[in-house]
Amino acid sequence: MNKNEAYWQKFCELEGLQNIRYTEAFQFGEKADWLASLVVEGTKTATCSSYPLYEVEGEPLPKVGEYQIILNSREEPVAIIKTEKVEIYPFNEVPVDFALMEGEGTYEEWKEAHIAFFSRLLPAYNKRFSEHMLTVCERFEKVYPK
Repeated sequence: MNKNEAYWQKFCELEGLQNIRYTEAFQFGEKADWLASLVVEGTKTATCSSYPLYEVEGEPLPKVGEYQIILNSREEPVAIIKTEKVEIYPFNEVPVDFALMEGEGTYEEWKEAHIAFFSRLLPAYNKRFSEHMLTVCERFEKVYPK
C-alpha cells in the first residue's frame, strides 16, 4: 500500500467511512509546502484553477462532496479536504471573500500571485492568461487531520 492509500485508510477508519474513495492526491501550485501548511492550520479553505486547463486535459471539474489528499513538495500526504462548493467566475470577477479564503494574504496579493502563476503556467498549454479567463473556484473543508 502506498503512502496515499495508507493515509486515506487511516482517515476512513477514524471516521467510520466505507466504500468511499478520494478523487486525487495533489500539490497546490508552486509553493506546495507553504500552501499545504495553510491547509493544515485551517487558514486556506479555498483554491482556484484555470478552467481552460480542465478542457485541455479532459479532466472533470471538482464536485461537491469529493475528497482530495493534499501533498507536500516531497509527495507526502499532509491533509484531506472535502469539496463544499464549486463556482466558475471570470478571473476579474472572483469575489474578494473567496480570494481571502485562499489564505495567501490580501486580495491584491492574491490577485498578483495568481496572475503571475497563470501567466507562467498557461503558455505550456498554448493558452494565455487574461482577466476574463474562467476560473474554477473551489471551497473546501479540511477533514483530516482534525
